Amino acid sequence: MAHLLHIDSSAVSEGSVSRELAGAFRSAWSQAHPDGTVSHRDLGATAVPHLDEAGIVSQFLPAEVQSAEQRKAGALRDELVEELLAADALVISAPMYNWNIPSTLKAWIDQVLVAGRTLAFGEAKPLAGRPATLLLSFGGGYTPGAPQAPRNHVEPYLRTVFKDELEMDLVIISAQLTLAGKVPGMEDLVDLAQKSRSDALAAAEERARKTAGALA
Repeated sequence: MAHLLHIDSSAVSEGSVSRELAGAFRSAWSQAHPDGTVSHRDLGATAVPHLDEAGIVSQFLPAEVQSAEQRKAGALRDELVEELLAADALVISAPMYNWNIPSTLKAWIDQVLVAGRTLAFGEAKPLAGRPATLLLSFGGGYTPGAPQAPRNHVEPYLRTVFKDELEMDLVIISAQLTLAGKVPGMEDLVDLAQKSRSDALAAAEERARKTAGALA
């Protein structure tokens, strides 16, 4: 029985395109793999704390000498790491905020990247080969070759984490121009935005079916 970890990070609860993509993925996953299980962590609704000194130090001190604050911070990191390691597949939805990922998602990533647990240097990496799907939304146009493409710091960072370092089987799907029709000056881009969103929804569903099928 395959297990999916679903992470949402948009601060917007209604009308979020990244959440819509994740919903399409999860629905297709459940249809293709009805016996599969899902854990959902909504960072927009319940953020995890940013990694602080107590959380960092807790990884290097024996439990018997840790302070109460360090034990609490370490327990949270352990919980988040075990949740990730228990997943056969990972799906993360994220919008671009100010040319990068939401701080809530960065906080989660900082908490789960632990040397000797999820990160392994010179050894087999525990998450290597597991499917990871990133479902992204961009208010403007940030595809390769677009004028704004150099300002896209979302995909390069996430690719570094999940593909280069964790060595997961990564697929990135994005909906572009999501602010078309909502902000002045983008009226002529509404049709392109609708096509990008439609294509992204279809791609998310197809990726979910393939992932579920491979793990069934």
